[in-house]
Amino acid sequence: MNVYDGQRIAVMLEKHGLSQTENLEEADLIILNTCAVREKATNKVYSALGRIRRAKKTSALFGIVGCVARESGGDAFKRIPELNFVLGPQSYHKLPEIINNPDTKLLNIDLTGIEKFDELPQITKSPTLAYIPIQEGCNHCCTYCIVPYTRGREISRPFADVVKDTINAAKSGAIEICFLGQNVNGYKYTDENGKLYRLSDLIKEAAKLPEIQRIRFTSSYPTEMSDDLIEMFGTEPKLLPFLNMPIQSGSPRTLKRMNRPDDIEVYRNIVKKLKSVCPDIQISSDFIVGFPDESDEDFEETLNIAKEIKYINSYSFKYSPRPHTAAALMPNQISEQIKSVRLQRLDAQLNENQREFNMSCIGKEMVCLCEGDDKTKRHLVFRTPYMQQCIVEKPDGDIAPLQKIKITDANKASLRGEIIK
Repeated sequence: MNVYDGQRIAVMLEKHGLSQTENLEEADLIILNTCAVREKATNKVYSALGRIRRAKKTSALFGIVGCVARESGGDAFKRIPELNFVLGPQSYHKLPEIINNPDTKLLNIDLTGIEKFDELPQITKSPTLAYIPIQEGCNHCCTYCIVPYTRGREISRPFADVVKDTINAAKSGAIEICFLGQNVNGYKYTDENGKLYRLSDLIKEAAKLPEIQRIRFTSSYPTEMSDDLIEMFGTEPKLLPFLNMPIQSGSPRTLKRMNRPDDIEVYRNIVKKLKSVCPDIQISSDFIVGFPDESDEDFEETLNIAKEIKYINSYSFKYSPRPHTAAALMPNQISEQIKSVRLQRLDAQLNENQREFNMSCIGKEMVCLCEGDDKTKRHLVFRTPYMQQCIVEKPDGDIAPLQKIKITDANKASLRGEIIK
């Protein structure tokens, strides 16, 4: 979501006469686009702001946008008095006010709607992978999660607006579409005629575009995996055989305290349905270890579900208390030492799963999307249909962004391959 917002902000500011620079010292306007999902991310923001105010030229304007802006509100000005603006996730389109009124501090953390999508200009040249937000906010209110506070309650964008953005992306260079939302598969929009549209309808519309060859979505909520959406994995070849479906914990007791679906059989049945319609589908997940009052038995259940589902790529974190969340006030907070030990054990299992799947890909041929040069400029980085990174020796001359690649080697982190000519 932040990548998309950053791209649209850049286009908007370019239309107001600004151009991007990588040199902090010469910048006239400096924007930190922020995430508040974990405490460490918020701390990094204020560390960076401290460095910026010392390094920037005196006349430069700087501030924060995004979830940390919403979380901190006016307190951000107290912590960093030199800040010029603090804009929440729905207020990016207010940035031109800063340009036109540089002597005015701007605080806007409005959560009333998604007008920013109307205000921000269309991108005129899309990258090969285009992110298309379809909804913001979340109604599930997991007890550890700050999203309902920073992004607000769920709002789905009008179906026609999302289709318009998708067509624009396709016509301006996109080959892959990734639909975005804090609860992306909870997308529901009813038009003026009473017709209900869901994520499966957006996938069907995107698949009609000849320029679009790959479609995916993130991040999904387990119980929002409706049958019509599951069926798409079996009927739409452009929908990649890969799904991020966070489980967070394998313990029903912990999931209940998280205010997440605590019937593990429901999750297992969704996975079974997915594999029945698309045998090649692979699942990734998110995990939180050390949630308040998590016992050793609770953690063992998390290890067991990781072994059972064999997630091919997962994100795992130590529980981080966030302001405005119920879990931050729960008793029996787990020590950092126990969290670290549990995270190390879980990561070892998840890494084993990932390495095992990567090794199973050796010898296979996959159609992969080129993401550009690696750091050495001697290789190209591709992304497989399962979101694995595949490194390929750079050929002479230009190549099409989609290439059939034979996988020749693998490790835990990535694959190696060669282009099939």
